[in-house]
Amino acid sequence: MAGKGLTKLQRQEALMQELKINPFRTDQELARKFGVSVQTIRLDRLSLGIPELRKRMHSVATQAYEKVRSLAESEVVGSLIDLELGVRGISLMRIEPEMVLAKTKIARGHYLFAQANSLAVAIIDAEVVLTGSARVRFKRPVYVGEEVIAKGVVKMQKGRNFLVSVYSRVEADTVFKGQYVVSVQDESMPREAMHA
Repeated sequence: MAGKGLTKLQRQEALMQELKINPFRTDQELARKFGVSVQTIRLDRLSLGIPELRKRMHSVATQAYEKVRSLAESEVVGSLIDLELGVRGISLMRIEPEMVLAKTKIARGHYLFAQANSLAVAIIDAEVVLTGSARVRFKRPVYVGEEVIAKGVVKMQKGRNFLVSVYSRVEADTVFKGQYVVSVQDESMPREAMHA
């Protein structure tokens, strides 16, 4: 439900839904989406008790990073938005000028790969997790300023090996697909999971 013609109540409900899906949207992006001023979005956020972007990012990231066992926070490429260990995860990465090729302003592929790979490793509930293999496809170029949302899901487990599928999108476009086989390399994995 986009912008113009919404009542204040409808807009605020839509704003809450939008921020549940992507808590890292800026006030400027929200204002464009809903066809209102940045000030109106700020007033809506205030009346709904929704903090500013910086505080939302810190809160969401803190909750997700507290769960990760396999990587340090600095080793995750992008920002974790959601994580259910052993099941699924979501990360967000904004393409910055230093991440793109100078001539074309297209993101370097290794950033998309690293975001998806670190998400696949972070999902696994163990201390030491390594990538064994990856099958990836780059679906369309990603440009400076775009936000990449990667969603990873554990598809299968066989002993200490896990197949994790990661799909990365920019808005409605799939930009990257990856199938990662990751392996637990230690005894920290819950015993019942190893024998599943």
